[in-house]
Amino acid sequence: MHKPLFSIIILFILVVSCKKEPNTFEIGKQYVGLLNDSTQVKDLKHIFSKDSIVNYTGTDEFTLNINDIEIFEKGGKKLLVLTPRKPSDSTSLIKNVRILDPRYKTVRDISILSTFKDISDNYKITKIDNLINSVLITVKEINTTFTIDKKELPASLRFDTNLKIEAIHIPDNAKIKYFFINWNNI
Repeated sequence: MHKPLFSIIILFILVVSCKKEPNTFEIGKQYVGLLNDSTQVKDLKHIFSKDSIVNYTGTDEFTLNINDIEIFEKGGKKLLVLTPRKPSDSTSLIKNVRILDPRYKTVRDISILSTFKDISDNYKITKIDNLINSVLITVKEINTTFTIDKKELPASLRFDTNLKIEAIHIPDNAKIKYFFINWNNI
């Protein structure tokens, strides 16, 4: 009689002790720390209760639809910039998350301290876009776009925005400036 009860107690203790706490700095396809692709703007005060949240609401015709939300640690360090799908709507879902703090890492250990080689060794690059001052590296597998400053590229590739840049053109040691997790098309 006591043996089954003892077994149940031991099993309960093992289950409770093995419960994994969420990593507040881990990035996956549908989550960034405690944020996920179903997070509403109104939930941010709870999720970032120990941090500072700054809303920017555009007030003129040029910035009317900009409604970025910046997340800062209490000490002032900027962690993330969130863009809601609908400006000025507390029930809006988050469209994208811009990662600015190196503690945020993908499950394959990619952060803003990583290099192009780290990205290409760990993920299949879906697309490379050549912009005026940067190159965007898209990895659809994790809904992510990495930004590399053109200063990291050879001089011959920095100024022509019509040039098709391919992975072989980007130096392995090119550093990530920041990156976005995109939930707009989910």
